[in-house]
Amino acid sequence: MAGESRFPDVDSNGSEKNEDIEIIVNVGGMRQVLYGENLNQYPATRLAQLINCLSGGYDSIFSLCDDYDPGKREFYFDRDPDAFKCIIDIYYFGEIHMKKGICPICFKNEMEFWKVDLKFLDDCCKTHLSEKKEELEEIARRVQLILDDLGVDASENRWKRCQKYIWKLMEKPESSYSARVIAVLSFLFILISSVVMCMGTIPELQIVDSEGNHVEHPTLDNIETACIGWFTLEYVLRLISSPNKLHFVISFMNIIDVFAILPFYVSLILTHLGAGMMELTNVQQAVQALRIMRIARIFKLARHSTGLQTLTYALKRSFKELGLLLMYLAVGIFVFSALGYTMEQSHPETLFKSIPQSFWWAIITMTTVGYGDIYPKTTLGKLNAATSFLCGVIAIALPIHPIINNFVRYYNKQRVLETAAKHELELMELYSGEGKVGGSKNELEDLMGEDKERPSWSRQLKVSHSDTFIHLLSDEKHYRTRLQSCK
Repeated sequence: MAGESRFPDVDSNGSEKNEDIEIIVNVGGMRQVLYGENLNQYPATRLAQLINCLSGGYDSIFSLCDDYDPGKREFYFDRDPDAFKCIIDIYYFGEIHMKKGICPICFKNEMEFWKVDLKFLDDCCKTHLSEKKEELEEIARRVQLILDDLGVDASENRWKRCQKYIWKLMEKPESSYSARVIAVLSFLFILISSVVMCMGTIPELQIVDSEGNHVEHPTLDNIETACIGWFTLEYVLRLISSPNKLHFVISFMNIIDVFAILPFYVSLILTHLGAGMMELTNVQQAVQALRIMRIARIFKLARHSTGLQTLTYALKRSFKELGLLLMYLAVGIFVFSALGYTMEQSHPETLFKSIPQSFWWAIITMTTVGYGDIYPKTTLGKLNAATSFLCGVIAIALPIHPIINNFVRYYNKQRVLETAAKHELELMELYSGEGKVGGSKNELEDLMGEDKERPSWSRQLKVSHSDTFIHLLSDEKHYRTRLQSCK
């Protein structure tokens, strides 16, 4: 009948008791029967609001769901059914666990759609979410850097444009052919300088000065001077063109650069001016100490090597494992050195004179180096030595696997982030229909947008429906449907 009501039965007060209401939700083809008694535990959620909207008419119902069948009292949602299976756990267990294989960012968007607070997500799952956010922040940062490099702001003066050009030339080898040439030259100068430093210590290549001292060959000294001149020029240009001078100066790699350059000039000053102010012997000792600091230049290779940078990061993330390794070795060294000293005292020609002296024997034994300068001579001492190197092998092997995992994880992550950033830029190029991302002022304005708070190129990333969409670049809320994939 036309006048028949299509809504649920109501009591004499005009409304059905919420606790007695039974509804059916169909999420992506998965049907679930829910009861008002459970849903009303969290009245702010979307499912709880479904019960309260039944008496509000179709406008109220369709503001919460995609479709509604009044005969079956069934609500339809075009959402991810796998994520929904996890979210409804809140009504039964009071917490939510994210299934393995679900994208954390997509799951977060699903929770926002169902109006479930993130505080109900278990701590173990929040860790995955925070890791994913960090990845998106890194992708956004990389995309922003690439766009900044490609864009040219005509409003900047000539010095600013020149400064930016020099910075890209010295710091970003991938920006141009000239930058790649400079990076290769810098790498070669580092290698040449390191080789010259080693060859200068060969007695056959040294000469005797007027005072009878062996000094480096003048040819090697000239090559060293040329390398230092390049390092100095490189550092000065990078410092002048740096957008943030303070951050540049306190950066670890730039401090390494200073330590690689400074000994040359200090030794030069001491050689020419220090002799008149102090004894010649003291000057020579100071110069020799400064020359040893030249080994710091080998660390400059880390600037041009992704592998060394990855190794450094892996070691930083493995402080706990390295601490365990040192603790195991320290305990073993103390125990076995004390036992070795005690067991070897009965031998008249013992090499274990004291426990501190036995530390050296324990270290080289547990690390399986075995120089043989100190060794046990008694039967018990030999048994103690065998036990010590077996325990040393076990102590060293245990923490190595997590350290290797940290290295592999970070290395693979960097490759994925680099690929994701390039993927976003390619999608932007396809969407804009241009052969390149930026270059002219108009193109850059199209990418960066007039609104500084939300760049317009972030909207281009949204329209591309990328699987690595950078949510953090946009203030808008975006929800994936069950038809959209997440890789």
